Amino acid sequence: MTERLPSWIQEWLTVVVPLGQVLLILLAAWLLRAVTRRVVDRLCTRRGFPPELAIAGRRVIGFLIYAAALLLVLERLGVSGTVLWTAFTGFAAVGAVAFFAAWSVLSNIFCTVLILTTRPFRLYDHIEILENGEKPGLKGRVIDVNLVYTTLQEQREDGSDTVLRVPNNLFFQRTVRRWRTAPAPPQTSAGEPHSEFAG
Repeated sequence: MTERLPSWIQEWLTVVVPLGQVLLILLAAWLLRAVTRRVVDRLCTRRGFPPELAIAGRRVIGFLIYAAALLLVLERLGVSGTVLWTAFTGFAAVGAVAFFAAWSVLSNIFCTVLILTTRPFRLYDHIEILENGEKPGLKGRVIDVNLVYTTLQEQREDGSDTVLRVPNNLFFQRTVRRWRTAPAPPQTSAGEPHSEFAG
């Protein structure tokens, strides 16, 4: 039937029809989301679920509805869903591998920010990182804090100095003992250090 129409109308229809379909898809998605919001709210009110569950349910359902609507719109505009899915899974896989590979570095950088803001210790403080309450751990004077490591200068019993480079995320996995000014004292016979603890 459209072949009998003039060519300018046929060209116009090739633009208007997909645009109308896109608008109908968006309107249907909006109406479906509004209906599901009310259903979720009523269900949570009747069953006595906490409000947080209703909010989470509304967000998940809204995301699924709009994601499906986006896929339908792209299909109406001529974009293949298979191509989109292949591209998405490829990007997701690369992103997951990159995030996993960089997780240790990102964790240390984030912990550096926490160290600089919460200040559990400062430069030139003497600290000890304890494995648990009974065993002695890494001990030394803080001489540097960078994005990945905190450098401790430790004095050994023979008088030599060594340098320890401790990953910054370790400070948030272990207990840290801090002396404000004096070097870390030796252990007493009972195993209790004479120290001033800093909170």
